Amino acid sequence: MATTAVAATVSLKLLVDTKGQRVLYAEAGKDFVDFLFNILLLPVGTVIRLLTKEAMVGSLGNLYRSVENLGDAYIMPKTNRDTLLKPKYSPSSATNVPLLLPTIRSSTKPRIYHCSICRYSSNCRLYYTNDPTTTCPTCSRAMNSRVTLVNPPNKASTSSSSANEGGYVKGVVTYTIMDDLTVTPMSTISSLAMLSKLNVKQVDALEEKVVNVGMKEGLKLLKASLQSTAVLTDVFLSQKAGKKRCR
Repeated sequence: MATTAVAATVSLKLLVDTKGQRVLYAEAGKDFVDFLFNILLLPVGTVIRLLTKEAMVGSLGNLYRSVENLGDAYIMPKTNRDTLLKPKYSPSSATNVPLLLPTIRSSTKPRIYHCSICRYSSNCRLYYTNDPTTTCPTCSRAMNSRVTLVNPPNKASTSSSSANEGGYVKGVVTYTIMDDLTVTPMSTISSLAMLSKLNVKQVDALEEKVVNVGMKEGLKLLKASLQSTAVLTDVFLSQKAGKKRCR
C-alpha cells in the first residue's frame, strides 16, 4: 500500500456500558479517523487478501478463489489475473495515514511503453500503451520501448498548516466514533444527546477505557466492519471477541 507509516499504534478512549457489556462510543483524534476512512479506498481484492479467503463472510472468498483456480484455457489471452487478485492501491491522499493494516504490494509493477522510434517522430510521442506488442497508430512499428514512470512530488501548501497534514480530516478537534462506526465531531452537547439516545439510565455503570490500536486490531476492525453493526464492541471487549453481532 502506498501509505506513509505515521505510528505503529494509535490510541482511543472508549466509553463502555459495563452493565450492557457494550461500547457506546469512542473518542479519537485525526489519526484513527483517517485510518477508518482509508478503509473505503481499499479494493475488494486487497480486502480479501488481508483477511484471507477463509475469513471472509459471504461469497466473496469463493469468487476470489474461482479466479485463482480457473484454468488458463478459460481466461482471455491478455487478461492478467493480478488485476483482479492483487489490484493496485496507491491513492495520493493516503499519505500520513496510520499504517494499521499489513502492507500488501502487487507482484507486478505497471509498465508503460511507447513507439520504438518515438524520439524521431513527434506524432509517435502522442501514444502510449501497457502492452509491448501494440502497433503504433502513426508508423505501425512496435510500441516496445519502456517508459520510466516518475512519482510526482508531494504538493506543499503554505496557506495553512492543516493543508499539509495529509490524511482526510482536520486534526483540530476530537471525533466521536459510534459502535457502528458513525463518525461525527465531538461536543459536550452531542455526548449528552447520545447517552439519551442510547437509552443509558445508569451513569454509574459507564466506564472509560483507553485502548491502543495496532495492526492486529486494525485487521479485526476491517473484518468486523464488513459483518457487524457493533464493531467497537466486537473488537475491544474480550468477552465478545468470538461472537458475531449483527443488528
